[in-house]
Amino acid sequence: DIEITPDTEDNKTIGLVNRIISEKDNPRCDVYWNNELGQTIRLKNRGLTQPYHSPNAADIPDSFKDAEGHWTGFAARARVFIYNTEMLKPDELPTGLADLTDPKWAGKVTMAKPLTGTTLTNLGALFTVWGEEKTKLWVDELLAGEMYWNKGNAQVMRDVGSGRMAWGFTDTDDAHVSRHVKKNPTDIIVPDQGEGGMGTLLIPNSVLIVKDAKNLANAKKLVDFILSTEVESKLARGRSAQIPLRSSVQVPPGVLRLDQVKAIDVDWEAVGRSLETQNSYLHERFQGGDAESGAKSQVALWRIAIPAIVCVVFTLYRRKPAANR
Repeated sequence: DIEITPDTEDNKTIGLVNRIISEKDNPRCDVYWNNELGQTIRLKNRGLTQPYHSPNAADIPDSFKDAEGHWTGFAARARVFIYNTEMLKPDELPTGLADLTDPKWAGKVTMAKPLTGTTLTNLGALFTVWGEEKTKLWVDELLAGEMYWNKGNAQVMRDVGSGRMAWGFTDTDDAHVSRHVKKNPTDIIVPDQGEGGMGTLLIPNSVLIVKDAKNLANAKKLVDFILSTEVESKLARGRSAQIPLRSSVQVPPGVLRLDQVKAIDVDWEAVGRSLETQNSYLHERFQGGDAESGAKSQVALWRIAIPAIVCVVFTLYRRKPAANR
């Protein structure tokens, strides 16, 4: 039997990661499916994972797998700009992260506060690529401008789709839902793709087995299933439109392929460390209440065929009698 515990939209991956950490002396979770990778690395770096080389991961590129087998990536999303096609003309579209701090977009652009989920992982990656000094200067510029800070990527999608904002920074899954499911007048821009551009962050799902898992044999079976081409194909064809990491998996129209995205070259182990070391700094700079607009605002199941929430975590628990739960 499988018991699934998802994280909340507000907590993204943070809530369950912290729960796994708190339960390290008596783990209840066996398998952790995370729809990003930075927090997965945190668990590995804390010694809370155990290696497993799934045979179904043999054709997944090595750059998306831990060499020791502590985690495996699959089915990615890309960080993209979503823009309202009725508000922006083709000759005025933003092209890279530098546009997020351009004064001409004051009050017209939105992104999620980088405290959870893929926005946090994106900033963690920038710390490793740009270095601490440049990244913090960029954060200062973001906070000094008239950015509209949202609680999550889904709200970014909604604000741009409704015309409340001209464009925003989000993920390909939310951008796909806006255009192809909700039929909003929106489209995407993959940032920093031109000559000399650093590329955008490509964030795979990841799966791991928790250290001292009590149901190891079944945990391995679940990981094998999650890493199957069947699952990656369904994630590509579902409303999340995720990008297969295997070239053999066909994608439907409107879904990006891996070879269509110039990705940032990141050291995921370093990203995981940066999320730990920069945690206090980021909360100090971005902590606040609900999203609110205005000048210089500092506030800023699981998915196979029909994903319902942005961040989904799979957990496998040992069955207990109801009276003991």
